[in-house]
Amino acid sequence: MRAACAAILLSVMSLAMACGAQAQVIIPPSTVPIVPPPPPIPPPRVEVPAVPKMNSPPPFELQNTTPGRIQADTPPAQRRAKHAPPSYGDRVSRCLEEGAALGLGPNERSEYSRACANR
Repeated sequence: MRAACAAILLSVMSLAMACGAQAQVIIPPSTVPIVPPPPPIPPPRVEVPAVPKMNSPPPFELQNTTPGRIQADTPPAQRRAKHAPPSYGDRVSRCLEEGAALGLGPNERSEYSRACANR
């Protein structure tokens, strides 16, 4: 009984090993003709814009763009912008720096900055 099982097992294993590996099968080349690829697309046309010269300001006609008020040779008078008051955050930062310059510790500095910024 043992010999029969061993013989069957040996015959099954020999049949399994008798097959060649799939990677060793050589497939003949196909007979389909090779079609050449289409020609490449031409590169896009790049137009370089004219670079303005940095050392020459634009003509006055381009600076004064208010409609109906172009004056040929007289530039408008310079107006100074009103200075906006500092924001709360700016005031707190300034007060914290002042507190540090006075040598205050962290708790005294925060108390000083709150009182200083709310003035």
